[in-house]
Amino acid sequence: MGLLDRISRVVRANLNSWISGAEDPEKVLEQTVTDMQEDLIQLRQAVAQAIATQKRTERQQSQADATAREWYNRAQLALQKGEDGLAREALTRRKAYVETANSMKAQLDQQAGIVTQLKDNMRMLESKLSEARTKKDMYIARARSAKASQKINEMLGQVGTSGAIAAFERMEDKVHQLEAQSEAIAELNTDSLEAQFAELEGGSDVEAELAAMRSQMITGSSDQALPPAAEDRS
Repeated sequence: MGLLDRISRVVRANLNSWISGAEDPEKVLEQTVTDMQEDLIQLRQAVAQAIATQKRTERQQSQADATAREWYNRAQLALQKGEDGLAREALTRRKAYVETANSMKAQLDQQAGIVTQLKDNMRMLESKLSEARTKKDMYIARARSAKASQKINEMLGQVGTSGAIAAFERMEDKVHQLEAQSEAIAELNTDSLEAQFAELEGGSDVEAELAAMRSQMITGSSDQALPPAAEDRS
């Protein structure tokens, strides 16, 4: 469990760095998966080495058992031949190999436990790595989206704090003011033009009326007799 604990600590440290803003989330996720892959390779090598050691111990135990049986058979042969000394020596040798075989058996039990634990850790790490690979792209996409959103919000905040919106509103008021001035000038120009035409039109009426009066005066002078002279009352 020591290797998995170390991996867990590395992941937590990377996540803490991510939260604090000290590292790029995308780089952290990529590096975490890479580290897990390297740890899995090392763990597989450790499992393979432990299995190889276990098999070597099994062969040594089998060989010790076979040698112990062989010396036992020799002790029986020597005893049958009446060679008690040889039989005793053979049994002594057998005892040494039996002890070696028993020691190997204890080592095999211990090694079997180590191999089982390493295999469990390896399968657990494989599962974690598979899960990390599956979620990595999703987290990277979410991190990119969050960064883009943050950048947009920062831009909007800068726009507000820099007074750009206020300047825009001032320019909008300025445009409205210019439009109002233009309309006023146009209205004044229209009134002036109307007045000029009214003056021209008014002048024409007067001249026409004056001409009519002159015509009437001329006509009246030819048609009417001169008024009679006043009587002399003196």
